[in-house]
Amino acid sequence: MLVPLLLAFFAGFSLVLAFFPVALDYRPKLKLNIDDPFAAIQQKPAERKRGLGADLALFIRNKIAIINAPLAVSPIGRRVFHDLGMAKSSLSVEEFFLIKECLIAGSLFLVIKGGANADFFMFLVLMSLALGYMLPEFWLKSRIKKVKGEILRYLPDTVDLLGLCVNAGLDFILALKYVVEKSTPTVIIDELRNMMQEINVGKPRRDALRDLARKYELPDLSTFSRTLIQADRMGTSVIEALNILSEDMREARFRRGEAMALKAPLKMLVPLLFFIFPVVAILVAGPVFLDFMQNNPIKNLAH
Repeated sequence: MLVPLLLAFFAGFSLVLAFFPVALDYRPKLKLNIDDPFAAIQQKPAERKRGLGADLALFIRNKIAIINAPLAVSPIGRRVFHDLGMAKSSLSVEEFFLIKECLIAGSLFLVIKGGANADFFMFLVLMSLALGYMLPEFWLKSRIKKVKGEILRYLPDTVDLLGLCVNAGLDFILALKYVVEKSTPTVIIDELRNMMQEINVGKPRRDALRDLARKYELPDLSTFSRTLIQADRMGTSVIEALNILSEDMREARFRRGEAMALKAPLKMLVPLLFFIFPVVAILVAGPVFLDFMQNNPIKNLAH
């Protein structure tokens, strides 16, 4: 019963694909000019050459992923496109959906080959579909959470450096250029570098800051962008705005550290109950229990 349903699904899916133009939806990437001062920073070390098998596997993967092109232009595809950009993943939307389809097919194959009971067969099929769909989503959300955590960690230091450069007499663009050029590469430095490139190719500074805040939807990053946009619009001093913003961000990071410290005892409670208390109970009560089994006072009273 399952095989005819799968064949009917792929037949209908292929019919739908016939009405859509198929092409991989790669994210555009800015190419640096040879005279760009950031070119030396942006260049990555030479990658290891791939063999013929790796190139062939990459070619086959791209060709198979083309079948998911209609999904890439759907609302779900646009959401995945945004999430992949936040997660700093090199996967395209089509390849991400291909991973889901491969996991679903592998789970269904294991269920069929496992010879599950007929009463639980449909339940296992539904669980396989849910597992294959949700595992890549969990991986993507964990990557996004890691990237956002790194931004929150390094943003106050970056704002401090910007404030120091502006206090030294540089304007905001030159200060941003200096910080991006001299700082250790992090996620926030990479985003500021991309924003600098967008401004250099003609994008307004307000729009670049607004798009940066909209990309990650973090309160601290939104405050950073909103403060600079307001200072640019109202003509107020950027130095004062950056100093106040740096102090507020450091205080917010200190409060987040306090919150994490308060959550630590609750997180330690689970390993304490399941791993430490049983060992202590065995060490304390074990000898008493063995002595009780060997010299049972109740048995002696019965005699």
